[in-house]
Amino acid sequence: MTIQNYITENKDRFINELLDLLRIPSISADPNYKESVFKTADEVKKRLVEAGADNVEICQTKGYPVVYGEKIISPSSPTVLVYGHYDVQPPDPLDLWTSPPFDPVIKDEKIYARGACDDKGQMYMHVKAFELMMKTNTLPCNIKFMIEGEEEVGSDNLGTFVKANKDRLKADVVLISDTGMIANDIPSITVGLRGLSYMEVEVTGPNRDLHSGIYGGAVANPINILCEMIASLHDKDNKVNIPGFYDNVEILSTEERAEMAKAPFSLDEYKKHLDLSDIHGETDYSTNERVSIRPTLDVNGIWGGYQGEGAKTVIASKASAKISMRLVPNQTPDEITALFTKHFISIAPKSVKVKVTAHHGGEAAVTPTDSIAYKAADKAMQTTFGKKPIPQRSGGSIPIVALFEKELGLKTVLFGFGLDSDAIHSPNEHYGIFNYLKGIETIPYFFKNFAEMSK
Repeated sequence: MTIQNYITENKDRFINELLDLLRIPSISADPNYKESVFKTADEVKKRLVEAGADNVEICQTKGYPVVYGEKIISPSSPTVLVYGHYDVQPPDPLDLWTSPPFDPVIKDEKIYARGACDDKGQMYMHVKAFELMMKTNTLPCNIKFMIEGEEEVGSDNLGTFVKANKDRLKADVVLISDTGMIANDIPSITVGLRGLSYMEVEVTGPNRDLHSGIYGGAVANPINILCEMIASLHDKDNKVNIPGFYDNVEILSTEERAEMAKAPFSLDEYKKHLDLSDIHGETDYSTNERVSIRPTLDVNGIWGGYQGEGAKTVIASKASAKISMRLVPNQTPDEITALFTKHFISIAPKSVKVKVTAHHGGEAAVTPTDSIAYKAADKAMQTTFGKKPIPQRSGGSIPIVALFEKELGLKTVLFGFGLDSDAIHSPNEHYGIFNYLKGIETIPYFFKNFAEMSK
C-alpha cells in the first residue's frame, strides 16, 4: 500500500482523532486546567501505543510530564528524535472566537480550535506518519518521541529531563513541526528562530487606591507613569531604547538580505489580511526582516485600576505589564534580561516603586542547510509539493532548539506545515486539513531520504 492510499483510506479517522485531542483544554499557563493537561498526556501516550511505539511512558517532572516512546528497528540504523508539545495557549479573549475554542469545528477545510496548529495538529502529524510507516512496514530509521506539556510556559522542566536522559535520547537529528511555511503552494523550511526574554513589571504608587478628585495632581499615578516608561522603550525610529540592547546583534550581509528578499511576499496582501492601513517597525528594514532577523520589544498585556462597567474615579495603587523581547543570534536571554531590568528601574521616578520579574527565555537558533537532515527534508517537500522549498528565518521562538544542541549535541530540522494566517496564539486559531494531511504524507519521505543519505 502506498503512502497516499493509506492516507486516503484513513483520512476521516486521522481528522477525528485530532478533533478529540483538541477537545481537551490543555492550558499549561492556568492551574485550573491541570487535570486537563495530564489527561492530554495520557491521550498522547495511548495514541503512540496504538501507532506501534515501544517503551511508551509518561515521565513525570516537577511540572507537567513528558511523554516518551520509541521504535528501534536496528542499532545500526540512524535515529530521529521527534519533539512536539501537547499544551496550548490560553484562548482569551473568548468573545472574539467565532466558535468555542475547545469545541473544534471544520469550516472551509480548516479545523478551528485552540492548539489546532500550535502544536497539537503538527505534533499529531508525526504520530500518524509513524503509524503509516508501521502499518505499511516502511519505517527505515529508529524513531524516538519526546512530547512535552510546558512549551507554552517556557519548558522549565524539559532541560532537567533532557540532562537526566541523555543516553535515552541519543539520536542523529531532532525533527520538529512547530513552525510554518510561506504558503500551500510555496513550501519552505525554517532555518532560524529568534530567542526570547519574557518580563513582568509592576509600578506601585500610593499604598491604596485613591479618590482621583481629592488626590489627583498631587500623587503619582502608577498607570500614567507605567505608560510613560513603556513609551520610552522605543525611539523615533522604532528601535529598542535600552542601552546595550543591540551590542551583540548579528548583522546579516547585504548578500544574505538580498537572498531573503527573494521569498514571495506581498505587502498589500499583508496589510489587507491584518486590516492595517500602514505597517510599523524599525526604520531601514523590510517587514520580513523586522519579524525574523531583528530583535524586538512588545507589551503583551497591561493592567491597573478599575476594569468594571461604568465609572469609578480612582488613582490605582498599582499598574503592571507583561513585556516580551524577541532576540536574534548572539543575544542571550540572561544578558537582555539584566539590561532590561537595570534600565527599567533606572527610568522610574522617585514617586513610585518598581518591581521587575523575569519569567522565561531562550536563545535564538540557526540551523544548517548543508546537513544530511536538511537535504532529506528538502527532498521530501520536493516529492510531495512538486517544487523546491525556500529556506526562511522565523520570528518565533522555540528555546529548546538551543537546548538540544547544547545538551545532546544535535541539530534540528524545523519541518513545519502551518501558515502565518493560522492565527496561532490568537482567537480563531485554525489549521488547514490540506496542511495536516500533507504533513502526514511528507514526513515518511523525510525518514526514507534520511536513511538513504545516512548510509
